[in-house]
Amino acid sequence: MSEPQRVLILVNSGPSTPARCAAPFHTATLLACMDAEVTLFLSGEGAQLARREVAENLRAAEGGEPLLHFIRQAKLAGARLLMCRAPGLEIDEQALIDELDDISSGGELAQMILEYDRVLSL
Repeated sequence: MSEPQRVLILVNSGPSTPARCAAPFHTATLLACMDAEVTLFLSGEGAQLARREVAENLRAAEGGEPLLHFIRQAKLAGARLLMCRAPGLEIDEQALIDELDDISSGGELAQMILEYDRVLSL
């Protein structure tokens, strides 16, 4: 049996573009259900999606499910969720969602870009 494809999804959209925020998690869920090894990496404004207050209240469509619903679907399907550590930025880990697997650096992101089979930016 062949190795599963490794897919890295860079999530750069954040609260200023709510309509774009659910798509990376939908894509991750579908790919994970197709046996891909999926990692979502929250970077730039996308890092704000790891804040509990944002994830619980941001909706891609008026009246739709909160973003946390889509994050949980991706996690249940087997996706990993990482957040970029911004230099000099204090991170209140108590304010982050439980679904976050780790806080990583830009160097770790660069290494993943080189190692993964596919890299998507959504």
